[in-house]
Amino acid sequence: MPFVNGLTGYHANSGVTPLAVTNGSCKQEKNVANNMKNIKSIRDDKPPTREDMIPELAASYRSLLKDLGEDPSREGLLKTPERAAKAMLFFTKGYDQTVQDVMNDAVFEEDTEDMVIVKDIEMFSMCEHHLVPFWGKVSVGYLPTKKVMGLSKIARIVEVFSRRLQVQERLTKQIAEAIEEAVQPSGVAVVVEGTHMCMVMRGVQKDQHEQLRLQCSGNSGATARREKSS
Repeated sequence: MPFVNGLTGYHANSGVTPLAVTNGSCKQEKNVANNMKNIKSIRDDKPPTREDMIPELAASYRSLLKDLGEDPSREGLLKTPERAAKAMLFFTKGYDQTVQDVMNDAVFEEDTEDMVIVKDIEMFSMCEHHLVPFWGKVSVGYLPTKKVMGLSKIARIVEVFSRRLQVQERLTKQIAEAIEEAVQPSGVAVVVEGTHMCMVMRGVQKDQHEQLRLQCSGNSGATARREKSS
């Protein structure tokens, strides 16, 4: 009689693959399989990270290069789609951040009503109309009402909103509103000075053009806007 090696329907010398395991092993295998399915389901339900987007973005850049008449397989462009994808994700990393994240509860009770001013914060952003950069400086002032925020947090708020597809008008307003929400000042003023490559590299091609946007609220005054070129 052929020897049975503890496996239902499996003969040691038969070459037949075992179909089931005795002593509850079959049930254990099913549980493991179900657990693996559940883990995969949980992973599949997670929103994709920005790193997960790189292959699809790179494919889009590769297609763009072809449409422009270039050869994406030549040496100089071989890794360009991946580089461009990673760069664009960095330029727009503000979509993954919130004001609450960068503030990290850095709001403090302080018996002062003197204006707090932070000047000339460097700003880099992307024009949402042409997907080219604009950059400049941001200056912020607010009148505290017994609450102040860490000075570095103002620069971080600027970074959150500037690292997105933007227009300068909305960027200025979002910075002002974020500061208002964070410390409820009696007034806040934000000045954004920007040079826009969509006006330097194309269009009117005015390389000395500068746009200045001023957003005020509360006791700081009214909204104003000035544009200048030379």
